[in-house]
Amino acid sequence: MTKFRPCIDLHAGQVKQIVGGTLDNASAALQTNYVSQHPAAYYAELYRDNSLEGAHVIMLGPGNEESARQALQAWPGHLQVGGGINHGNAKEWMDAGASKVIVTSFLFPEGRFSQPRLDAVLEALGGDKSKLVIDLSCRRRGGNESRWFVAMNKWQTVTDMEVNQESIAALEPYCSEFLIHAADNEGLQRGIDEELVARLAKWCSIPVTYAGGGRRLDDLELVARLSEGKVDLTIGSALDCFGGSGVKFDDCVEWNKRQG
Repeated sequence: MTKFRPCIDLHAGQVKQIVGGTLDNASAALQTNYVSQHPAAYYAELYRDNSLEGAHVIMLGPGNEESARQALQAWPGHLQVGGGINHGNAKEWMDAGASKVIVTSFLFPEGRFSQPRLDAVLEALGGDKSKLVIDLSCRRRGGNESRWFVAMNKWQTVTDMEVNQESIAALEPYCSEFLIHAADNEGLQRGIDEELVARLAKWCSIPVTYAGGGRRLDDLELVARLSEGKVDLTIGSALDCFGGSGVKFDDCVEWNKRQG
């Protein structure tokens, strides 16, 4: 059944909620919805105390490593970590307390998918795909609005990989789940990409978490209906614990309890 999946987004060492499409190297262009006064470990403890499994800690650029480590230490073995993960540091992050590592940009040198790089990450994890999450965060491209392409480098560079039945099937043997931000919706609270959610449910045979545009508790019910319970939902900026007014964190906790 569809579950609420929490997140901890880190930027410049702080927990923030950011409009994903503005996250480039020009600080003047960055649109920030919320900057928390609490450290990352505070949210890790909040998720631990409410038994919210499957949270992802995402390092958006440099300067976030220490904050991420503090979050992992607050709830060892229960938080996924992503952002700058590669074959050289994947095991290091597992040793730091991650339940799984999340990889995106490393798999796309110069915007092109590299199977050898994926093989190298999996080898660094001892060949254990249960420790690996592939992030296929994407943007809509082209005249056909029903096409999505993986976006890397803080969602600014669109790669050559289309997210579709074929690419999902090709990657599933190498990972235990997918994380997919709809980068064009991320942080805007304008609603989820319903078409993408429905497609993911049809394409994926392993767990998949969708993020981007969640704005009310009813979105959990919507994702459950569109995906027949196969897709989980992350809600960020709309949550009251991140300064939002659309969704109460406690209500999401109760939703998960009802799902069993």
